Amino acid sequence: MSQRRVEVGPDGYDYEVRPVAGSRATKTYRCPGCDHEIRAGVAHVVVWPADAGESAVDDRRHWHTPCWANRMTRNPTRKWS
Repeated sequence: MSQRRVEVGPDGYDYEVRPVAGSRATKTYRCPGCDHEIRAGVAHVVVWPADAGESAVDDRRHWHTPCWANRMTRNPTRKWS
C-alpha cells in the first residue's frame, strides 16, 4: 500500500501526495517546480488537489521530492489548470 498523505499547500488548498519509488517510475515527467525532467527510475512524488479525487488523472502532477518539499519558497513553473 502506498504512503499517501494529505498536505496543505501554500495556496491553502489540500493536496494528496503519493511517493513513487524509483523502481516504479517507468516514464519521464516534467516537474512543475523546477521545469526539469524527472527521468524513469527516479523516485519522486505525485500530487493532485485532494478535492479532485484519486481518479482525476488530468489533475496529477509529478514533482521531484525536494521541489515539492520546498514549494513554499518558489513558485511553480507550470499551473494546475
